[in-house]
Amino acid sequence: MSNWVNESVFYHIYPLGFCGAPEYNDGVQSYRLDKIVDWIPHLKELGINAVYLGPLFESSKHGYDTKDYYKVDARLGDNASFKHICEELHKNDIKIVLDGVFNHVGREFWAFKDVQENGQASQYCDWFQNLNFGGGSPMGDAFWYEGWSGCYDLVKLNLRNGNVVNHLLDAVGMWIDDFGIDGLRLDAADCIDLDFFRQLKNYCKSRKSDFWLMGEIIHGDYNRWANNETLDSVTNYECYKGNWSSHNDHNYFEIAHSLQRQFANGGIYSHLCLYNFVDNHDVNRIADNCRDNRHLGNVYSLMYTMPGTPSIYYGSEWGIKGSRTNSSDAALRPCINFGEIPDANNNLCEYLKKLGKIRHALPALKYGNFENKNIKNEQLVYERSFENQHVYIALNLNENEQYVDFNLENGFSKLTDTVSGQVFDVNGYANIPVPANSTRIMVLNNGEFSLSSDDAGNAPCEYNSTLEPLKEVTPGRYKHFKGNEYEVIGVAENTETREAVVVYKDMQEHRLWVRPYNMFIELVQRDGKTYRRFDKLS
Repeated sequence: MSNWVNESVFYHIYPLGFCGAPEYNDGVQSYRLDKIVDWIPHLKELGINAVYLGPLFESSKHGYDTKDYYKVDARLGDNASFKHICEELHKNDIKIVLDGVFNHVGREFWAFKDVQENGQASQYCDWFQNLNFGGGSPMGDAFWYEGWSGCYDLVKLNLRNGNVVNHLLDAVGMWIDDFGIDGLRLDAADCIDLDFFRQLKNYCKSRKSDFWLMGEIIHGDYNRWANNETLDSVTNYECYKGNWSSHNDHNYFEIAHSLQRQFANGGIYSHLCLYNFVDNHDVNRIADNCRDNRHLGNVYSLMYTMPGTPSIYYGSEWGIKGSRTNSSDAALRPCINFGEIPDANNNLCEYLKKLGKIRHALPALKYGNFENKNIKNEQLVYERSFENQHVYIALNLNENEQYVDFNLENGFSKLTDTVSGQVFDVNGYANIPVPANSTRIMVLNNGEFSLSSDDAGNAPCEYNSTLEPLKEVTPGRYKHFKGNEYEVIGVAENTETREAVVVYKDMQEHRLWVRPYNMFIELVQRDGKTYRRFDKLS
């Protein structure tokens, strides 16, 4: 599978809801989807580099009842406006994945309407699964056909018909060639003929070698659909449920079992990069599913650090709520406008920005092996390792700070918590305090990798607009604004220039450094904020 997927953080948008489109397609041309362009700065702050857009082909109602695979829904825009959107996303290094609804179409699909009008004389009778004229349909037609999952407003396509397959592949080719899309999410993938997926994969890879195919799979062995012949990935519903359920029940054994089964050495999906999520357009928002919203940070921390690629469903970065009912999914798919989010949890949004930076900075989170290190009801520790990088994720959902312990293969070293900037000394064994309802994502610093505020979201020296420079430098421990700790040995004098210099030693490699005194005590600007270059610890 393409490396760009491993490197990605996805943002999932259900376009018709996001844009506040009318429930039924009124045919009125409106360019509602253009507002995505205004969201690009927000997406980039979140570390988003791939957008998955739900159905946007012309449809009758909710997008999954397709009328025309070659046109953007008039409620969202037109092909020209969507091409501009794609150009802007790509200009900002954001990949584009569309929803491929190829299992079924709507009753207003042009070929189905031809059957309604011409009956057995229609040349499209064989385009639809099990269509026959031996009786009427529940919708009042003079013929019967197979509907998706008993829903007769969704007409199942006959994917064994070469003309149907060619019609769909030609549409995909158009979206690749004219819009540069980078992948497809295949709706209702468990209902689709695997031979169609084989043809689809061969076709897409021939047009774009790193094209990504991901299937919606809720139950079953993911390897049946994701393999060298069919799809690249599937939705990881097993860990979706295990994640929020473990937090609700204070039982990390549930998700730890799934992670072990899926990804540990010899795990059944360790060769796949699965699509991870905590909510989407079909399930309750995570802020509703999670009984204690103080656990939301841990829920997302787990999703960002487990194997696979993470995805945020639009609006959930602010903790918005919404639950489905027996009659409607509308609450899951609201119209929202940036800067106008009711009851926005801005702390959660800021934390997700930090998680995005951490994930992008650490190859082990994108490519690493998985190993459970310590499992308790309310604490969980696991390791992600890649080449020489070792990252330890420690989660605590207890009301109080708890110590977690685990073994490390290395001898004396340091663990740097990328979330807080704290550094812990370890010597083959770690016993680390984890604050209540929080996560530590700790890198084993072995001299080959160290984190900075730029690439990991660290801000160990708090921003203060009235901050004053360090007043004096005396021997002791200091923290650099990027997070590393040093020991100042003393202040010396350059024999040639008489300039005062600070002599100090880093606490990781024990190397000696010198820096001009005035530079050591100065204030520095980074990302619009002010920090002391060094702060005294002791």
